[in-house]
Amino acid sequence: QVQLVESGGGLVQAGGSLRLSCVASGRTFSNYGMAWFRQAPGKERKFVATISRNGDSTYYADSVKGRFTISRDNAKNTVYLQMNSLKPDDTAVYYCATEVIGSSNYWGQGTQVTVSS
Repeated sequence: QVQLVESGGGLVQAGGSLRLSCVASGRTFSNYGMAWFRQAPGKERKFVATISRNGDSTYYADSVKGRFTISRDNAKNTVYLQMNSLKPDDTAVYYCATEVIGSSNYWGQGTQVTVSS
């Protein structure tokens, strides 16, 4: 079992920045990759970014490339999503998730990000 708790969401104006955090507990954090997803109102959940176990490999959705940065601190069991140059289209609930561990992956409860124009 892995428990994930996101924080850092909020209301920001277009062009602004936010940093999301996701703290994990329950298993050795450095043993699994992590990802961020988002879900806008009335739309399906979509992939945002992923990071490898030791942080040396990252991958981004085209829609956020160059604006968002995923990172992790294994000593703090935390993965981050730095979001710059935010746009109204970035408005969504943001979720962190583990890679598949065994036969399951795990999700946080989500944190709301709202970008006003």
